[in-house]
Amino acid sequence: MKILLVSANQERDPYPVFPIGLAFLAGPLAQAGHILSVLDMCFEKDSQAAVLAALDEQRPQAVVISLRNLDNVTWPDSRFYLDGVRDIVAACRSRAIVIIGGSGFSLMPLEVLAAVGADYGVVGEGEETLPRLLACLEQGGDAAELPGVVIPGCSAFIPPEPVSCIGTPQRSLFDVARYHREGGMANVQTKRGCPFSCSYCTYPNLEGRTVRLRPVAEILAEIRTLVDELGVSYLYFVDDIFNYPMDFAAQLCRELAAERLPLKWSAFINPSFITPELMHDMLAAGCDAIEFGSDSGSARMLKNLHKSFTVEELRMASRLCNDLGVDFAHYLLFGGPGETRETILESFSLMDELQPTAVIAMTGIRIYPHTELHRTAVAEGLLDLSRSLLEPVFYISPAVRDRFAELITSEAMQRRNWVVPGLEVNTSSAMLDAIRLFKVKGPLWKMIKSLGRSHHRPLA
Repeated sequence: MKILLVSANQERDPYPVFPIGLAFLAGPLAQAGHILSVLDMCFEKDSQAAVLAALDEQRPQAVVISLRNLDNVTWPDSRFYLDGVRDIVAACRSRAIVIIGGSGFSLMPLEVLAAVGADYGVVGEGEETLPRLLACLEQGGDAAELPGVVIPGCSAFIPPEPVSCIGTPQRSLFDVARYHREGGMANVQTKRGCPFSCSYCTYPNLEGRTVRLRPVAEILAEIRTLVDELGVSYLYFVDDIFNYPMDFAAQLCRELAAERLPLKWSAFINPSFITPELMHDMLAAGCDAIEFGSDSGSARMLKNLHKSFTVEELRMASRLCNDLGVDFAHYLLFGGPGETRETILESFSLMDELQPTAVIAMTGIRIYPHTELHRTAVAEGLLDLSRSLLEPVFYISPAVRDRFAELITSEAMQRRNWVVPGLEVNTSSAMLDAIRLFKVKGPLWKMIKSLGRSHHRPLA
């Protein structure tokens, strides 16, 4: 079959993200004999014109659309993406079979398929399911009998199966250089699956609770190709937690260090699984920035959000970064169950103590189905069980809802190292566009050190 792969993501804040999910699909599809072309919507100004031009030029028999997110997960400055996806589907349906998948689709597959009008949906990992679906369609089989395949009008589907082996993303069809130039980094995935139980998180639902590791040799080969053939100088490891399991992270770092590549990188780190020895291995391998998914500086809120670490572990991990001179950021989520003015101020106080390079704070927590947070919102009467969650719905604790935005803005504006995307404290789309003109490599939050004072709606 001639297949057009479409990356539907057009979000560029804080930076454009390379469509690694489609790149993982490209290899198995090519091996199955399909002829591939790509339309990446991230850099298209006129999406409809781009779709029509690609259809005319490529004349595909099937269009595979990857949906990375449903929205930008930001309150109150929320941007919903499905309207644009619906337009892409409508443009394609009279010309080809339309199949939709990706992490955004897999969050609510039945609802998304009905909303956008595609012919088929693929839930979860598509490397094995999508070739099976295409073969089934070519042979006239019943697609509804395939695990992980959703068809219009169905009320259920056979659950997807995890891939037997995570392969290597094939990037040759994509403009890697432009992502590196405009986004400042290339992305690499070393594992899938999350064994933790954060109350709001969708990772276990999307990737399973069993951690599946890629062979270190394959990861290193991928990185060598990025550096030697594609000119990449900065990586971001997109694993939800880079340093778990610890022995795997240490092995990867030691072998990466032995490669002596001209490369820097950053990753998300769980403070429960960091030691001076592992930190030294990471730095020797080129790590120059660390991000902690801390969520809160309040012991009560860490418990309410079902985090796997303590306030003291946040202190120890931050102290290690400060002692070694490593830039680091804490990501916080304000407004969860049990949040009060006092717990919010505890978080500000702890961040003052820890002195990170930056604090990135999200206001409100996006509610997704099949999460503990969803069940909590329903049990508290804040959300009806029948309420659609396609368009973003955020949990904000009733105890702080009335003065929530004012309190966060007021406190964050007193601190030059805080970034609050939803409230445009020290960030805005215009500011990010301006920073990207300087071809910054690595996380943009490292630039916050150059701010003279805090700004509200900068360069608006």
